[in-house]
Amino acid sequence: MEERSVAEWKKDESRIVEPSLWERLERTAPAPRTALTLERIAAAAVELADREGADAVTMRRLATELGVAPMAAYRHVSGKDDLWALMIDRVSAELAVPDEITGWREVLRSFAVQTRELMLRHPWMGRVPAGAVQLTPTRMAVAERQLAALVDLGLDADAMMAAFRAVTSYVQGAVQSEIALREFKEQHGWGSGAEARQALAPQMNYLMESGRYPVYRTYSLAASRKDDPGWEFEFGVDCVLDGIARRLGI
Repeated sequence: MEERSVAEWKKDESRIVEPSLWERLERTAPAPRTALTLERIAAAAVELADREGADAVTMRRLATELGVAPMAAYRHVSGKDDLWALMIDRVSAELAVPDEITGWREVLRSFAVQTRELMLRHPWMGRVPAGAVQLTPTRMAVAERQLAALVDLGLDADAMMAAFRAVTSYVQGAVQSEIALREFKEQHGWGSGAEARQALAPQMNYLMESGRYPVYRTYSLAASRKDDPGWEFEFGVDCVLDGIARRLGI
């Protein structure tokens, strides 16, 4: 057999495609708890983010939490994007709708409510880049379950995806707004909505007494669910689902 030159070998090696993060995760054999694995990295990163926020999660800090050298972590994840993806995939496993629930509305509503609860438990999720949120096996499975519930409605592919995204977009926006308000109150030491309103009363009174916002004034005086974000969220979800149903005539 004719011997190949070093240059030819290197040319062939350059064509080798490294397995993706998810291929490597599925190939990982069980290892002692002391060994550094993608599962341990993800668990430590989630715990750190839950405890101290997204900004605390750096490769150096994570290595310290795991008791390894920073380069050891880099041998498993290439950087922050991989780390975000692992974290999202791990916490998304908390989302589950029983198989016996099959109606499109019930499936999408259940995932919406669960996603709100998930994001409130892990508020750092709202700061993760969109690509890391979507392209993980568990997140894909969550999307697949919801899209499968829409299949029998006779929609074309574009309409089906648009309906799915209408619900998920509402969920993301509503919950991120809720988290931002919660953090704003915490930063000012306000333990309740009543305390926040009392602190902001001078500004609100000035604006309301201007007479320029009569509808908002009526709301502020008559509303009884100002401190019930769960009710408000679910009412909003139902409005979105009602809109989809009416648009599709179902």
